[in-house]
Amino acid sequence: MKKNVHEIEITIEGKEWETVLDKAFKKKNKDVKIDGFRKGAASKEVYIKKFGIESLYMDAVDMAVEPAYKKLLDDNKDLVPVIEPALDVKNIDKDKVVFKFTIVTKPEIKLGAYTKLGIKKDAVKVTKEEINTEIDNLRTRFAEIVVKKDGAVKQKDTAVINFKGYVDGKELEGGSGENYPLEIGSHTFIPGFEEAVEGMKVNEEKSIDLKFPEDYVPDLAGKDVKFDVKVVEIKERVLPEVNEDLFKDLGFDDVKTKEEFEAKIKSQLEDAKKAQAEDAYAEKCLDKAADNMKVDLNDEIISDEVHRMIHQFEDQLKTQGLNIEQYYQFTNTTHEDLHKQMEGEATKRVKYRYLLEAIIDEEKIEVTDKEAEEKAEEMAKNYGMEKDEFIKAYGSLEFIKYDMKMRKAIEIVQA
Repeated sequence: MKKNVHEIEITIEGKEWETVLDKAFKKKNKDVKIDGFRKGAASKEVYIKKFGIESLYMDAVDMAVEPAYKKLLDDNKDLVPVIEPALDVKNIDKDKVVFKFTIVTKPEIKLGAYTKLGIKKDAVKVTKEEINTEIDNLRTRFAEIVVKKDGAVKQKDTAVINFKGYVDGKELEGGSGENYPLEIGSHTFIPGFEEAVEGMKVNEEKSIDLKFPEDYVPDLAGKDVKFDVKVVEIKERVLPEVNEDLFKDLGFDDVKTKEEFEAKIKSQLEDAKKAQAEDAYAEKCLDKAADNMKVDLNDEIISDEVHRMIHQFEDQLKTQGLNIEQYYQFTNTTHEDLHKQMEGEATKRVKYRYLLEAIIDEEKIEVTDKEAEEKAEEMAKNYGMEKDEFIKAYGSLEFIKYDMKMRKAIEIVQA
């Protein structure tokens, strides 16, 4: 057993346990009908004679856990749990209940080198090609979709098609469509379909022989499929000219010429790359400092972090109108698969957190209430909120102070 795992037994007995059993009886008795008594009117003695005192134990245990845990913390003020304790009921009878709590505290951390780590920032350079690509992306936002009068289907065109699929000589259920708009390059259909449509002309018909992917739905995975396809219409994106109209559409009121536009795009790309380079540099520094640190992490601590990450992931899915069960279904995975997938990132997060907290202690980093208040004021303005409203949404001023100390520790690692 690791040094930071503590098994502690707490006994609730005597009058305190009797009081808990009385509460459990009152809860159970409300819904019990005993012959000769109105519902809930039987005495405790009559109830126990009928059902046995053991019938009260489950509710009594639930009621006794919180005071038992409070007693444990009051008696062991030097123990600061970092995750929810594991609980075991060691013994229970009419006189007492004995709980065993397994408390995991922060593991011992021995800092190694955490400054002057010999890591260099990546140089930031923006090429002409990157500028042109970004300009094309921006132009695409304001592109006009027009019917293509001549020519064949090409990448990024939308081919309006009629199609019908056949498997084993029979029409594929759900595998047909009329006037279906297929954007070439969107990978909407199975591999090979869009490639076969590319190059077709209006009113051209073609039979396409393909195979469903091996990881497709079980009934169709790996099977041969034939699609009869006809191109009804071709639409293409017409990009706007690079002129003042485009600059205004993009909100670049200070830009008047193509050269100024390219300079602005270059500046934006440089800023984005600098931010990415800073993030990459910070992570490399943290990785190096964490590797230099000695800490023996408990599996329970990693698992707790994974569960926190899964809850965050569930919240992200909700914003997309999905739940976790749908995600498992769509990806053909399980909770265990997701847990395993997240363990590496969870381990890194825990190491970073313990590293930075140890640096805060080593460097005696402090943040005053005034500094935290000023930071809260600044951040509240960015979000269009009142300071007190922002602090409440953040959690508390103490959380803001903690995050500020962590940022100061990161600055030290990057020095």
